[in-house]
Amino acid sequence: MRGTVFVFAKAPRAGAVKTRLAADIGAARAAALFRIMTERTAATATEGDWRTIIAVDSASALAGWDHLFPPHLERRAQGPGDLGARMGRVLRAAPPGPAIIIGADAPGVREDHIQGAFQALRGADAVFGPAADGGYWLIGLARRRAAPGLFAGVRWSTASALDDTLKTLPATFKTAMLETLADIDEARDLVHLGARSTR
Repeated sequence: MRGTVFVFAKAPRAGAVKTRLAADIGAARAAALFRIMTERTAATATEGDWRTIIAVDSASALAGWDHLFPPHLERRAQGPGDLGARMGRVLRAAPPGPAIIIGADAPGVREDHIQGAFQALRGADAVFGPAADGGYWLIGLARRRAAPGLFAGVRWSTASALDDTLKTLPATFKTAMLETLADIDEARDLVHLGARSTR
């Protein structure tokens, strides 16, 4: 059965996104960079033979930014709560079959990464795309078995986010790891982009 990719997105408003990055380069520049990354990630997520859904933090907040996403893509609300609550809600409500969530702030993600995640889920219960800072840019579940404690107590935006999430999976779960990529949270992370990537 064909899987589903959710792109977690929010409106690239200055002062509301990438606040750690904004502290270093300014709110307007951080928001502009986030807009570019969001647009690129949404385009990449539509390149394969899977269903792609934009999971938005708030439909009203995205008013005026809909042009960032291919017009045919379905939008769904993430709902309230912290990142774990929102991701858990989206995964539980996903169409039948494997489901993957990717963030918009890992500009190195490619179509073959997503394809590799679905391939991994043929034999694994969960798959992660580790980030260089200890978090992750992708999480996917085969959804053959329940993971009732997923995301409980995860320390988000810390170097422990991936390790914490792994501990919330059932002990019998088999996990797979993809390539480690850099996400963009602080000015020092921009070195991973390079001049060509930020045009």
